[in-house]
Amino acid sequence: MIISIDCQWCGTSVSLPSSGYMTVRTKTKQQTWKHSIQLPISQQEESFLMYEFNSHYELLQGLQTLMDHEMQQEWVHLSQIHGNKSFPMQIEHLFERLSHPELVTIIEEGRFTSYLQPIVHMDTGEVYGYEALLRSTERNVSPGDLFSFAKRAGLHSMLDQKAREEAVKAKATHLYDGQKCFINFLPSTIYVPEHCLSHTFNIVKKYNVDPGDLVFEVVETERIHSIDHLHNIFSTYKASGMHVALDDVGSGYSTLEVLSLLKPDVVKIDREYIRDCHENYDKQTFLKSVITTANELSITLLAEGIETKEEYRWLEESGIHLGQGYFIGKPSPQPVEEFILP
Repeated sequence: MIISIDCQWCGTSVSLPSSGYMTVRTKTKQQTWKHSIQLPISQQEESFLMYEFNSHYELLQGLQTLMDHEMQQEWVHLSQIHGNKSFPMQIEHLFERLSHPELVTIIEEGRFTSYLQPIVHMDTGEVYGYEALLRSTERNVSPGDLFSFAKRAGLHSMLDQKAREEAVKAKATHLYDGQKCFINFLPSTIYVPEHCLSHTFNIVKKYNVDPGDLVFEVVETERIHSIDHLHNIFSTYKASGMHVALDDVGSGYSTLEVLSLLKPDVVKIDREYIRDCHENYDKQTFLKSVITTANELSITLLAEGIETKEEYRWLEESGIHLGQGYFIGKPSPQPVEEFILP
């Protein structure tokens, strides 16, 4: 039996054999694990131990021992019994993949689709575009669970890449020319923008989508560790004729100060500031400051999470450009084509 395991960085698949060798470095503070792994020692040196496994279950048990000794972040090398090639894998990643092969299959085979949630012009109610939201075709697997597993298993690069492709396909299949499609992305999966995004750019060409109709959006679960790195990612998208958006301004990393540094085309306002904005003075004060800054920088503002007519009306009258939320339309396999102004 072969389980496919993706490259640590770019999502290229390699194969994990059901029998072979696991090589573990021995230069750690605690080495009690050496005598705890119930696998035969094939080779022993001062700097490493090589264990032989004859099934994925045996390998999983050996990995469990390493996890029990708090070695999750360390790496092992796996190799076939009759072969010279080996590849490194972080212990936690390998353990998670062997523990949940069904989730690995969902990600690797792309067993998901994109639902589309409408985004409208606040003043007219006309549809501006849609956000593509990932949904698994397996009923018992939620998007949140899938992304959480992908992060633990080191598969977030592969999932992010495949999710982007599914979103581009949804744009080509369901949306008209000129309608924008917002596509989430994880900055942590993009190491060298010019290289890592080449797959996405090729997909855009494959489906004959106008790059100007795509808006790539930093997802809310991410944290910006390097403004310069994100600026390079944004610049790479823009150089290919696409637009970029910053999510959740006002919470976490997306402070007003970074807007002038990153200059995104669109800024989404954190939904916590949208809820009951029509009757909360503090939220109104913050929103007015965002509107002023966005106008100064020629940034389009999008209010997400709109759930009531009162919220919608206050935001529209205050000068917010675009709106999104259950009050306007829920995510669906087919795009909602019309919204009636309240």
